[in-house]
Amino acid sequence: MTARDTFDLTVSRTIRAPRQKVFEAFVKPELLQRWFGPRGFKVTDASLEPRVGGRYRVTMRPRTGEAYTVGGEYREIKAPERLVFTWKWEGEEMGAMGETLVTVTLVERRAEHGVETEVSLLHSGFPAPEARDAHNGGWNSSLNDLVDLIDPRGSAATITVYGDPRSTYVRTLRMALAEKGIAYAYEPVAPHTEQILALNPFGRVPALRDGDLTLYETTAIVRYIDECFDGPLLLAGNTRTRAMMEQYVSLINCHGYDAMIRRYVLQYVFPKGPDGAPDRAVIDKAVPEITSQLAVLDRAYGPRNLLVGDTVTLADLLLAPIVFYLGMFPESKALLAAAPNVSRAHAAMAERESFKTTVPKLG
Repeated sequence: MTARDTFDLTVSRTIRAPRQKVFEAFVKPELLQRWFGPRGFKVTDASLEPRVGGRYRVTMRPRTGEAYTVGGEYREIKAPERLVFTWKWEGEEMGAMGETLVTVTLVERRAEHGVETEVSLLHSGFPAPEARDAHNGGWNSSLNDLVDLIDPRGSAATITVYGDPRSTYVRTLRMALAEKGIAYAYEPVAPHTEQILALNPFGRVPALRDGDLTLYETTAIVRYIDECFDGPLLLAGNTRTRAMMEQYVSLINCHGYDAMIRRYVLQYVFPKGPDGAPDRAVIDKAVPEITSQLAVLDRAYGPRNLLVGDTVTLADLLLAPIVFYLGMFPESKALLAAAPNVSRAHAAMAERESFKTTVPKLG
């Protein structure tokens, strides 16, 4: 196979740090262990001999499943500008791809905010486009981790949340990020605008970007950040509690939001009835459904302040922003008074920093 028969992959990132610091992250095992591998993977072993002819070997493991090991030889080292090494997976299936070559080039420049380094990574010699494409997500995700480690903005340099802060779903995502301790950039943007439509073809909020990856749908995004980042788990742990959590997530998404927000709260916020008043017919039909839903949730809480398990889960984070709005309007205030467990649990959620720091400005 000649070079013309192979396929190459190029990825890049800009990091607000001197290139010496970036270079060291590639050649010092104690640093490489903290970023190497896709989101959600952990390096369990890293052996590096950063000299021409020296070898390296790195083992990484996802949260569940088998470990992966890659190794090779350093072909060129020009600190802190350039690093070239071979790349060969161990194992029968991954190893069948053969040896490829990785070239890392670091270019330092001055910017308004200070020194930054352009990281360009060329992974060449793939035998087929499928093999190249299989490495695209891994390298992009790994470089996100590298940026998180070195850039003074941390994960806010790679993660951006888009959406209207008044949206309950946007607030759920922002609360989830706060609970996990994940820094992020935030762009307040209304649904169905050109900016959101470029991220979500359905025009709804929130959307999230993590480097080259774009995600929409709140529950999908929260699952992604929960599995990719350290911090408290937001998806219930064992099979039983996970199933119960998913039950309440579905209840809130499929039934609760429609009755409580779309057909009740929004009727007051954006009234469409006669003479610009709230549409009583819509509200009066929604109230019995809300009553039934709150009764189910009240029984679920019982004497506890969490829907399932002993820690905050996605279900709690979906419900809290909705109950926040229910407390503002006449019928729903009375309904909450008849659901004391929901009210008590919500008061406990309202004391959490993730809740306090995401309260939307209304009016």
